[in-house]
This record gives sequence, C-alpha cells and structure tokens, in this order.
Amino acid sequence: MLTRFQVVVKSLLLAGALALTTLAQAAVEPIKLALIEGLSGPFANTGEAVFRNLLWATERVNAAGGVKFAGQARPLLLQRYDSKGQSEEALTVLKAAIDDGARVVLQGNSSAVAATLIDAINKYNEREPARRVLFLNYSAVDPILTNEKCSFWHFRFDAHADMRMSALMSVVREDAALKSVYILGQDYSFGQAVAREARRQLALQRPDVRIVGDELHSVGRVKDFVPYMAKIKASGAQAVITGNWGNDLTLLVKAAREVGFDGMFYTFYGNALGAPAAIGEAGVGKVVAVADWLPNVQTPQSEAFYRAFRQRFAQPQDDYVHMRMQLLVQALAQAMEAAATTDTLAVANQLERALVTFYGQSGSMRASDHQFQQTLVVGLMDKQGAPGVKFDVEGSGYGFRVIKTVSAAHAQAPTSCKMQRPAP
Repeated sequence: MLTRFQVVVKSLLLAGALALTTLAQAAVEPIKLALIEGLSGPFANTGEAVFRNLLWATERVNAAGGVKFAGQARPLLLQRYDSKGQSEEALTVLKAAIDDGARVVLQGNSSAVAATLIDAINKYNEREPARRVLFLNYSAVDPILTNEKCSFWHFRFDAHADMRMSALMSVVREDAALKSVYILGQDYSFGQAVAREARRQLALQRPDVRIVGDELHSVGRVKDFVPYMAKIKASGAQAVITGNWGNDLTLLVKAAREVGFDGMFYTFYGNALGAPAAIGEAGVGKVVAVADWLPNVQTPQSEAFYRAFRQRFAQPQDDYVHMRMQLLVQALAQAMEAAATTDTLAVANQLERALVTFYGQSGSMRASDHQFQQTLVVGLMDKQGAPGVKFDVEGSGYGFRVIKTVSAAHAQAPTSCKMQRPAP
C-alpha cells in the first residue's frame, strides 16, 4: 500500500510527465497545408494526381527533418478538401480548412475556382489579421490572376496561359507548312484566355495562318467529342490549338483518332492523364505539349528526379509528375525557415523573394506580381526508345522528346499588377 506521501509524489510525477508530453506535442505540431481540389466528379483524376505530387513533396521535407526554425522541427501535414471542382463548394471547404487550423491553401485545377478563392482570402485576411491565409497556386493559369486580380496573398508557381502560348508559338513559328488552325477550348476564364492569346499571337507571329474555326465548349460535360472533331476535320484545319485538360483533353484526342484527323495538336497538357495512350500511334510527331519540365529533359538530375518519383508511385496510371509542385513546397519550407515563423505575413514577405533549385531545375518568384519565373520546355510525342525519348508516359509506350527549351528570361511576360501590400 502506498503512503500518502508516495501518492502525492506519484501524482506530481504523472502531472509532470503529462506536461512534458504536452510540450513535446506542441513542439512538433504539424504545419497544416489544405489542398482544395476537385477530388470527385469529372476531373477527379487530375485532383488525385496533384495530391500524389504534393504528398511526395511534403514527405521529402518531413524525411529531411521537417521545417526548422526557432529551435523546432515541424512536419508538414497535407490535408484534403474536395471542392468537386466547383467555386461554391471551394468556399465551403475553405472555411472548413481554416477552422481546422490551416494557414496555407493549395489549389490549381480551375482558374475560376482560383479567382473565387483569391477574393475570399483577401476579404478574410482583412477581417482576421491574426489568422491570415496564404494561397499557393500550382496550375490555375488565367493571366488575370497575377495581373488585374493580383493579390499579396496569392503566389502562382505555374507559367500562365500567355507564357505557355508564347512557348508553343515558338514552335508554330517554325512550322512553315502550317497554313490553317482550329482553336478549341473550354468555356470558362482559362479557356477564353487561351483562345484570346492564340488569336493575338498568331496575328503577330504567323499572320499567314488562317483560323478556320474558333470554338468553346462546356467544361467537363461533353462526353463525345466526335462531332467537334468531325467539324474540325471538315474545316481543313492542319492543326488544333487547345488548352483542354483532364477528361476534356483525353476524350478530344480519342475522337480525333476515331474520325481520322491527322493534323497537329498544339496543347498545354497533351503529355499526360491518358492523352498519349488515347491518341496512340496517330500522335507520333503530331502532338506538341508545353510544360515547366518533362521526363525526357536530358540531364542526369532530371532523370534521377523522375526515377525517384516512379519509385514512390510505381503504377503506370500514377505517372503524372510536375516539377513545379515540388518547387512550390520547397519554396514554402524555405520561406518559413527564413522567416523563422509560420506567421502568414512574414512567410509571404520571404516567399516573394524565393529562389529555389531542385534536381537541377531552378525558379524564382517575381515580387511585383507573385508570378514564378522558370524555364519552359516544349515536347513532341514519339515512341519510347526513339532518340530523346527514354521514358514513356503512363505505360503508354509513347513519350515526349524535348524540341524547344525556353529560358526563364525569355518565358517571362509583362504584368499589369498593382500590388497592394498590407501594413507591417
């Protein structure tokens, strides 16, 4: 039987142990990152692909000890919030993410959703200066987001549509045989921006090329693109320029094969998510894609990066990797360590001067509009094993040979952003 004194001592020891445990838990409290993305619905595959990329990036930071500052080493915790690809749903889950303690929001697979989030986060940060939120954008590329709608709290890590179109046009400009194109895209802010910029740049750089069709379609609702491709074929177009992504691109290229369209495809996203397998042999030498990085960038660092991803995600259907998402997480961790805090304003001040290098790929954030500046590459679809095509895509047997590299200095575009910075 314990004496009263022993009971008291035991209680004090237990209380001390609990206090130490609480302190230890506080010391390793994770930094919560909220992924707000369409994880169900017609573009669920793109949302899941993004999740894999960001998960891998956070795993690497954590494996290296986490984010280190003020004598702490805190892990990153990636949490999923399904917006179903809808702006209204994104606002609902944004509130849930903030209530759950997230101060960093990640989103990208819709410029319309991104614009909604920018507005909501701007207003929230004005109301709640002690709990402000950062928005890191990996794929929403409507140029307006870092121009007229630029925000101090928003950082874009993908090249915007005008920058991507300029890279594509560097290839179009050299295709002397091209005389007619059809512009087809999704009917929302991003698709409209792509079509607008395609018309503008064609007029400047290839005024001899006729636009024989210019059309937008509803997003994620077209189940059969055969009527569209039949119209394109009948128009005599030698090429299609499209910013379509996800199933809207996969179904489009499947329809092209069905109707026997043998022209070129100048795409933003033709290098992944089923598109190469869908178009098959007909795409060899005919499908062009622009990206921040491609698996067949011929450097030892690039190959090591790609092999590391495939080791983590070995299934062919999971073969969707983007360097920019890795750079995003690296830049965030770097900014937090430089700020020595997770305070949103302090981190933003560091993030807008970010300069990161990862597996030989470098990029820097432009402070004037928070548009990331990086090298772009243009690839041409070919059979795996052809010169310059060591790796295929998603086990399809087809990959993309790099045919053009555009330096960050040449890829940059002017901005009309008038950045409103918060008071210190």
